[in-house]
Amino acid sequence: MAIAEKMKQFAAQSSWIRKMFEEGAKLKAEFGSDQVFDFSLGNPDVPPPAKFRETMIKVATEDMPGQHAYMPNGGYQWVREAIAARMSVEQGVTVNASDMLMSCGAAGALNVVMKALLNPGDEVIMLAPYFVEYSFYVDNHGGVSRVVHTDDQFNINLGAIEQALTEKTKAVIVNSPNNPTGQLYSAESITALGRLLEEASHRFGTAIYLISDEPYRKIVFDDHTVPPIFQHVRNSLVLSSFSKDLSLPGERIGYLAVHPDADDKADLISAMTLATRILGFVNAPAFIQRVVAQLQDVSVDSTVYEKRRELFCSVLGEAGYKFIKPKGAFYLFPRSPIEDDAAFCSLLQKQKILAVPGRGFGTPGYIRLAFCTDEDYIARSAAGFRAAFAEATS
Repeated sequence: MAIAEKMKQFAAQSSWIRKMFEEGAKLKAEFGSDQVFDFSLGNPDVPPPAKFRETMIKVATEDMPGQHAYMPNGGYQWVREAIAARMSVEQGVTVNASDMLMSCGAAGALNVVMKALLNPGDEVIMLAPYFVEYSFYVDNHGGVSRVVHTDDQFNINLGAIEQALTEKTKAVIVNSPNNPTGQLYSAESITALGRLLEEASHRFGTAIYLISDEPYRKIVFDDHTVPPIFQHVRNSLVLSSFSKDLSLPGERIGYLAVHPDADDKADLISAMTLATRILGFVNAPAFIQRVVAQLQDVSVDSTVYEKRRELFCSVLGEAGYKFIKPKGAFYLFPRSPIEDDAAFCSLLQKQKILAVPGRGFGTPGYIRLAFCTDEDYIARSAAGFRAAFAEATS
């Protein structure tokens, strides 16, 4: 066999999302795309803000020497300054350009962080339900994933995290608003988690970092706010992208920042800068860096997603599904009416509805639905959701 055994195993377990996406392509070819209700992929469909197009055109017409040349691995200094200024307000802590790196999306940022932090066998705690790729990013750099389940409301379970901490723990990843649940972790729970990690760091004689993955920070509903991690946890890193709040997932532009007072900050920044180069990213894309630097005061209209959330909750509630109303992001994570979530996704597929089994996010017994689709699409899926629920519970 030509490919690595590990990749064979990963391919078998990994991509429920992509699998459902491919199933959807077959259904769309057979029945027409307007007759298939694909809620499998979190691909934002709300247009970027108008200022994006204006800025992109302006930047594209600029004629400056070296505008397409290599740059420092951490990105343009002035771009980092612009993002650091916005983050300083957002985090309530002064963030400098020297505390930051530009990255190839949040995924690139996470891989850079893992490369810089992990020795072989070091452990990273992730809270289930979690974004499907986290475990692969940890494995990429010789780490071991330790999965800790959140409570029955998908909130942080401090007791479970405390039991999972060992002398090999290097980091804990949180994602809030969360993919796939839409849950938002409170300031109190983040503060308590920070204290727990600080105590464990002293006990084990090593820094344990809290890594906050925040691509949905600006997509929140009902006047909820996302707590500033840097205000609550000193040994912390915040990373994000412009994939969701500017609807630019294909541009692969993101960033990471280290708390200004974090342990070993200078060494960590240096290691992450080197990791950006040796992982093959070299630097984040030059053109889109210059564009997003001028867009720190805008984001997509999240009320569009909020209206869809209300409609989808109504559709699912009337059909009998049990779920926790999301506070942010654009996902619902209802409980499957039968224990086998993959089998229930097959019942939905019979109704031309595509959902992702919760087992793909480390939490069997649920399904994930992405509502980055228009309202008519959600409304027309109601009959199929009712039929699949009825078949599962009959």
